[in-house]
Amino acid sequence: MRDHDLPAPQRRGRGKSRFDDDETPFLTYGRQPARTAPDDEPDPADHWSSWGEAVHGPEPHPPWLVTELAARDTDLGVLKTGKEADVHLVRRAVPDTDRSCLLAVKRYRDAQHRLFHRDAGYLEGRRVRRSRENRAMAGRTAFGRQLIAGQWAAAEFSALSRLWEIGGGSGRIAVPYPVQLLGTELMLEFVGDPDEQTAAPRLAQVRPDPAQLRSLWAQLVDALVVLARAGYAHGDLSPYNLLVRAGQLVVIDLPQVVDVVANPQGPEFLARDVRVVAAWFTARGLPAVDTDPAELTAMLLREAGVR
Repeated sequence: MRDHDLPAPQRRGRGKSRFDDDETPFLTYGRQPARTAPDDEPDPADHWSSWGEAVHGPEPHPPWLVTELAARDTDLGVLKTGKEADVHLVRRAVPDTDRSCLLAVKRYRDAQHRLFHRDAGYLEGRRVRRSRENRAMAGRTAFGRQLIAGQWAAAEFSALSRLWEIGGGSGRIAVPYPVQLLGTELMLEFVGDPDEQTAAPRLAQVRPDPAQLRSLWAQLVDALVVLARAGYAHGDLSPYNLLVRAGQLVVIDLPQVVDVVANPQGPEFLARDVRVVAAWFTARGLPAVDTDPAELTAMLLREAGVR
């Protein structure tokens, strides 16, 4: 089977999916309430912090994170453009203090303005209970498109939150801290150089020496084991959605994360993830015996409890 011929994900009727958005606050929308008198509004490039209206990431919150409602968010420009979302660099700072942090803000496009790979297939099993929302999503109304975009953001937020909590204990997987979720906007830890305001390079941009290559492969295998034990396959893993920060591999871009156990095609998606990244490492000099995709896939499926 060719990779692009993989069937779209399906769900077995085995209870509530870990990606089920039923009755969650993830898909809330609305304007932010005014907080100050008109003569005290932020500059046009700034906005009040949306922390008070958003769903927050796991606790305890990292010490670097600014959570004060008096903070202002300043958009510093686009970090990355993509088919599904654009990522902006935002500085959240409390005026007249030294409290500030850099955030990567991922803004998902609605279904009319994006080209997500096999959109309908990946959304299978993520339906909400309310018939009005289901009809709107099926009919791709303006409201339905917004709901679909919100589901992608919610799925990524949920997966990152769980992996952050797991990684904090195991140290075997690194993901950006999921700061908050508000509608179709996901705020994440900025992975890069805060002084230079430059994002960490993607694995595809790195030219590691043999020792570094072996270290990055070992980190990747550890990360894949953690994902498998949590029941996940990345679903779109490649050297372009792995970052390298000071020698540490960081897994990003998880909106299409696949439930390996509940999804009938989960093993195929996991196998494809492994083939893609193994081919990159082999092409850069890692012995093929160390990157055997079939052997690694079989081990990961055992870790996930798939027989």
